[in-house]
Amino acid sequence: MRLIVELRTLEHMIQPEVATYGSWKSPITTDLITARTIGLGQIVLDGEDIYWSELRPSEQGRTVVVRRSPNNQIQDVTSAGFNVRTRVHEYGGNSFFVVDGTVYFSNFADQRIYRQNVNTQPQPITPEVPVRYADGVFDRQRQRIICVSEDHSITGHEPTNTLVSLGLEGDSQQLVSGDDFYASPRLSPDGSRLAWLAWNHPNMPWDGTQLWVGEILGDGSLGNSQQIAGGVNESIFQPEWSSDGRLYFISDRTGWWNLYRWQDGEIQALTQIEAEFGRPQWLLGMSTYAFESANRIICTYTQNGIWYLASLDTTTSQLKLLPTPYTDISGIQASPGRVVFRASSPTELTSIVQFDLATEKLEVLRRSSDVTIDPGYLSVPQPIEYPTANGQTAYAIFYPPQNRDYTAPNHEKPPLIVKSHGGPTASTSSSLSFSIQYWTSRGIAVLDVNYGGSTGYGREYRQRLNGQWGIVDVDDCVFGALYLVEQGLVDGERLAISGGSAGGYTTLCALTFRNTFKAGASYYGVSDLEALARDTHKFESRYLDGLIGAYPEQRQIYQQRSPINFTDNLNCPVIFFQGLEDKIVPPNQTEAMVTALRSKGVPVAYVPFAGEQHGFRKAENIKKSLEAELYFYSRIFSFELYESIEPVIIENLG
Repeated sequence: MRLIVELRTLEHMIQPEVATYGSWKSPITTDLITARTIGLGQIVLDGEDIYWSELRPSEQGRTVVVRRSPNNQIQDVTSAGFNVRTRVHEYGGNSFFVVDGTVYFSNFADQRIYRQNVNTQPQPITPEVPVRYADGVFDRQRQRIICVSEDHSITGHEPTNTLVSLGLEGDSQQLVSGDDFYASPRLSPDGSRLAWLAWNHPNMPWDGTQLWVGEILGDGSLGNSQQIAGGVNESIFQPEWSSDGRLYFISDRTGWWNLYRWQDGEIQALTQIEAEFGRPQWLLGMSTYAFESANRIICTYTQNGIWYLASLDTTTSQLKLLPTPYTDISGIQASPGRVVFRASSPTELTSIVQFDLATEKLEVLRRSSDVTIDPGYLSVPQPIEYPTANGQTAYAIFYPPQNRDYTAPNHEKPPLIVKSHGGPTASTSSSLSFSIQYWTSRGIAVLDVNYGGSTGYGREYRQRLNGQWGIVDVDDCVFGALYLVEQGLVDGERLAISGGSAGGYTTLCALTFRNTFKAGASYYGVSDLEALARDTHKFESRYLDGLIGAYPEQRQIYQQRSPINFTDNLNCPVIFFQGLEDKIVPPNQTEAMVTALRSKGVPVAYVPFAGEQHGFRKAENIKKSLEAELYFYSRIFSFELYESIEPVIIENLG
C-alpha cells in the first residue's frame, strides 16, 4: 500500500504545469543551438580516409576540412585563417577534393585554390586575380585540375563562366566556353573523355541543362564534343562515369528525376518510378548516387517528402531498399563495401554516417551536435496534405507544441508560425531541427510548407510556380494556416509567417496582399521584384523570367507583385533581419520596406548584421535573430516569456 501511495505522490509531483502557450521554459536555448552545433557539408573518400567539411558558427562561420583516418582518428586538415568555401554562383558547393592525401580547396577570402599536404601549410596554386573556382576533379595523367571557373575581372559586366584546366604550378588552359553556366566536369576513368553540364539564361539548372561529352586531345584541349542529353525542357543532374567507362546521369525527361545510362550512343533508363533521385542544383557537386562497383550503384531518392537509401544493380536495373532509420539522405559517396552520406531523421540531427553494405550496419562518424534532448521536449513532425486554391493539393509538415513539463489552459489554442522555405525551388524536411523545436518547446506550433514550386514531388509540381510566384506559394501558406484553424489545432487570431530569402518574399506577399496573418518575420526577404531583377548576381539574374515573366517587358507584373509598392495594404507588425554584405538580396530592399512601414506607423523592427551575407553564419547573429523574433512575437501576441531576452526596438508599438 505504501508503495502505491508513493508512486501516486510521485505522479502528482511530475504533473505538467499549466502555463500559457509561448511562455514555457525550454531546454532548447539559442546557446545550445549555436555554441554546440556545426553544419556538416561535402564528403570526400580518399582511399581508406574519409573527409568532410564542417561549418562552425562558433568560429565566425568558418568552414573547415576534417579527416577521419582508418584508425578512427578525427582531425582538422585546414588550419586557422583558412575558410573552405567557394563563391562560384554565389552559393558555391564542391569547394575541395582530395588526391592521395593532398587536399585542394578554395579559400573564401581570396577565392584562390590552395594545395595542402599532410601537416603542412596550404600553398596557393592560382594567382591573386578576381576569379573563382569550384567543382574540381584531378586529371592524373596530365597532373592538372579541371574545374568550373568564374571570372569577375571585367567591371560592369556579368562574370564569365568556363571550364578550365589548372596546372599545379599556376598555368591554366580554357577548355570549354560560350555557355552561361557550367557544372559537373567529370573525367572518364582512362582520362580520355570529359563529361559536363551546361545551361543558359533564362534557364535555371532544374529547368533545363545540356549534358556534353568531349575527347581530351594530345595537347590537353577538348575536341569532338557532342551533346548527348538534355535541353531547354530537360534537367540533367550529376553525370558520373562508372569504373568500366560508362556514363550515368539523372534526368527528369519523364516528369521525375530518374537514373539513366549512356552507352554506345544510346540512352537507357535504369529506373522508372514516380520518385526524385535528383535535387535542385543550388550548390555545385551535389550527389545522390555513387558507384560501389561497376555493377552496383548506391543511391537515394525521395517520395512524399521521405528520402530512402537503395542499391541499384546496373545489369538488371533491380532497385533494392537498404534499411536505415533516416528520412533525409544526401551527399552519397561510395567505395567497395561501404557508402558514406549525410543523414537525419525526426529524432536525429544531421550526421555523417557510414553504412557497411555487407553487414548493413550503420556507424555515425560525426554528429552536427553532441546535444541530446529528452524526447518529451520534441515535437513529432506530422506530414499533411490539404486543399489549396484552384482545387489543388499542397503539402506541409505540422509541428504541434510539445514540452513534457507544461500544458496549456483549457480552451487555449497555440499561436502558429507558418514557415515558407527559401529557393523558392527547394523543399523543407522532416529532419530534427532545433530551430523549429525552439518554438514548439515554448508552446508555439509550426507549419513548414512545401508549397507549389517545391522539389520532391515531380516536375509538374515544381513548375506550378512558373509565372505564379507570389500567388501559388502565398495561397499554399494561407490555406495551410486556415486548414489548421479549421481543424481546431491553432489560434486563428495569432497566426504568424516567417521566411528567408525567397521565403521572405512569400512572407511579405502574404502579409501585404492577404489578411490571414497577424505578424511576420522576414529574413533577407525580397520586397522589390524590380530591384531584384536589376540588382542581383548572375546565377539568379534571369531566374524571375520563369517565376514572374521577362523583365522589363512584363514590368507591370513585377510592380503588381512587389510588396514595397503596396505598403498601404500592410497593417500588421513585421520584424526584418538583414546581412549588410548580402549580394543576393541587397540591404536596400529591406531598408526601403522598413522605411515605408515606419512612416506609415505600422509596428516594425529592423535587425541588421554587419559582416553577414545571404544567410547568417556567425553564432552570435543566429542567437540574436532567434531571440529577437521570439521577443517580437511575445509583444505582438501578448504572452510572457519565461527567459530573459534582450529586447529589440519595435517602432510604432503602442
